[in-house]
Amino acid sequence: MSTLEIKDLHVSVATEDGAKEILKGVDLTVRAGETHAIMGPNGSGKSTLAYAVAGHPKYEITSGSVVLDGQDVLAMTVDERARAGLFLAMQYPVEVPGVSMSNFLRSAATATRGEAPKLRTWVKEVKAAMSDLDIVPEFAERSVNEGFSGGEKKRHEVLQLALLKPKFAILDETDSGLDVDALRVVSEGVNRYRAGGETGVLLITHYTRILQHITPDVVHVFAAGRVVESGGPELADELEKNGYVRFTGGKAEAAV
Repeated sequence: MSTLEIKDLHVSVATEDGAKEILKGVDLTVRAGETHAIMGPNGSGKSTLAYAVAGHPKYEITSGSVVLDGQDVLAMTVDERARAGLFLAMQYPVEVPGVSMSNFLRSAATATRGEAPKLRTWVKEVKAAMSDLDIVPEFAERSVNEGFSGGEKKRHEVLQLALLKPKFAILDETDSGLDVDALRVVSEGVNRYRAGGETGVLLITHYTRILQHITPDVVHVFAAGRVVESGGPELADELEKNGYVRFTGGKAEAAV
């Protein structure tokens, strides 16, 4: 069984006034077959955790560890982390002009699988995954995310998830900017990925609406750069009802 272990993780970012510590000792363990939801106010460090684990150069890990199946993730390059089985669905997917979705997806699959997928099999695989996500075939020849709506970008992120089949998926506010129909389609895509029971999900969100479609095993509350409480799905219901006041003391946290 695959396991992602984050222990006492401290992360800083550079600012005009010097380094600012964002994560202040995060401990999380996600096992294959589990879905963990991370909820918290703006600026609490949720996205910082996602990007630090993925290897974004903006974030400096000052102490702590991230271990995937016994391997030191922090010693890996970004592409090595992807090949090891980590996947990040970004809150704001970037546009890549001049690179078609079809070429991007096949190149990504080749890199993570270690060999190019056989073309005939690959075409069928992509068509089926696109159909599941209500993505029209013409999108395959469009440049990656260029001119896409918010919902289209998020569907493309989940399309990558379906085709690359990572061990662990970190979904950074995948529900933001989605209308009701797009939220349902994207959530169904994530649930198909989870269905095999051999993968883990770290789902970052502000709101409970996506949790009505994707049921978490554990809910963690982030505040001031650390996990301040964990519980079952009922914890998300409490947050929906009462907000984060009891975790922040009624103070707004500075945006990261």
